[in-house]
Amino acid sequence: MASPSSAAPVKAQQLCVYEMNERDRSSPAFLKLSQKSTNSLGDLVPFTNKIYTGDLQKRIGITAGICILIQNVPEKKGDRYEAVFSFYFGDYGSIAVQGQYLTYADTYLAVTGGTGIFEGVSGQVKLQQLIFPFKLFYTFDLKGIADLPEELLGQAVAPSPSVEPTAAAKACEPGATIANYTQ
Repeated sequence: MASPSSAAPVKAQQLCVYEMNERDRSSPAFLKLSQKSTNSLGDLVPFTNKIYTGDLQKRIGITAGICILIQNVPEKKGDRYEAVFSFYFGDYGSIAVQGQYLTYADTYLAVTGGTGIFEGVSGQVKLQQLIFPFKLFYTFDLKGIADLPEELLGQAVAPSPSVEPTAAAKACEPGATIANYTQ
């Protein structure tokens, strides 16, 4: 009988996604709960933004979640949050993530579950802040699921503050979205 530690390694798959705040969703909302002039413990930031494939060719859905301010870090000109949010991929399902989000450095969050083709998923995601809070790049390392559909994959465009989705993806033209992408 095999012990749990001798089980076969689980294949990891990489998925890259760009999150773009195009200033059309009233997001983020900053809810100050303290009376202090600086960002303070407990301030809340609910948000929802559009997501695109890593190659920026297709609109694939949205993010939605909330960040709770844990620490203002003035010497780094940023904040540390506890984040709980999901990536919605239309008919494909969703991926939930949770963990520390730093506005001034790359961050790793835990993949805590999923629905649809992502049911049973685990792993982690690297969040790269390109332009706070308007452009982020995520590199998922996903385990425990079947091979991802080709239309979610592709050669990711190198993360940079200047990246933009194609005009067709931004306009949600036919062929530039996944089927029933989440609005």
